[in-house]
Amino acid sequence: MAFYQKQVNQVINASIDEVWDFISSPKNLKEITPEYMGFDITSQDTPEKVYPGLVITYKVKPIAGIKTTWVTEITQVKDKVYFVDEQRVGPYKIWHHQHFISPIENGSVLMKDIISYSPPFGFLGSIANSILIKKKLSEIFDYRRIAMEKRFPPKV
Repeated sequence: MAFYQKQVNQVINASIDEVWDFISSPKNLKEITPEYMGFDITSQDTPEKVYPGLVITYKVKPIAGIKTTWVTEITQVKDKVYFVDEQRVGPYKIWHHQHFISPIENGSVLMKDIISYSPPFGFLGSIANSILIKKKLSEIFDYRRIAMEKRFPPKV
């Protein structure tokens, strides 16, 4: 089984409270996900904030425009510090995503994501990762970086 990790860091020009309020609301996921992914939350009565045990269902087109169901569970939350989501149903064999935030100088916030994943299909998944999945994840996080900069523009 192939196993990969990706880490993404971003400095956000906002307070810890502003960043936490935004990233801890499942309803804001669509805003930071590329439109071509067709991301839609299908869970009923999605809460305003994540909490341990929260299960969120989505429809998404991660690869080749094929719509699939993705189910994640929020397994851990420490208010204004981090939360973790893990895939329960979806395109990966394993998906574990840690979202960390911490205050830094000038009143900004460092947001750090650590994504640990394993593609399906054994060695074919390894090949898919090297030619497609790695690139797609980078595109998604590049989009998110730009979306967060629009949401929290630099202070002048």
